[in-house]
Amino acid sequence: MRFLIDECLHTSLTDVANKAGHEAHHVSRRGWSGFKDHQFREVIVREEFVFVTNNARDFRKLMGELELHAGLIVIIPNVRPGMQRELFERALREVTRFPDLINKVMEVDLDEIRAYQLSKTTLIRFGCKFLVPLGRRMWVVSD
Repeated sequence: MRFLIDECLHTSLTDVANKAGHEAHHVSRRGWSGFKDHQFREVIVREEFVFVTNNARDFRKLMGELELHAGLIVIIPNVRPGMQRELFERALREVTRFPDLINKVMEVDLDEIRAYQLSKTTLIRFGCKFLVPLGRRMWVVSD
């Protein structure tokens, strides 16, 4: 898989992905620091990256507006780099259970990992603006 790590996460997460056999890039090392979220989304889609971020709120919405995306991994807690690496390693181990992350979100928290579908098609089908996962079930939150 190809990962793009958000600037809100430590640059060492690229090393974690590379050691696990994946291609990974950090926003700051690609010269994209300071981009607006919608600009990242354009890059993510164009280059078919799975985006790794701590910004769940904005990127759930942005990715949910798309018909198709390579996937989103959200490291939920705002933690130090060592814990970010540990949580990302857990996510990468979990990723192997899926053939891909297309139109999926994987949320990694200290005590659990949640994965669910998220795309414009999913949102239209449920007639809502965004989805909020709760435990192992997916709850639809309409606006």
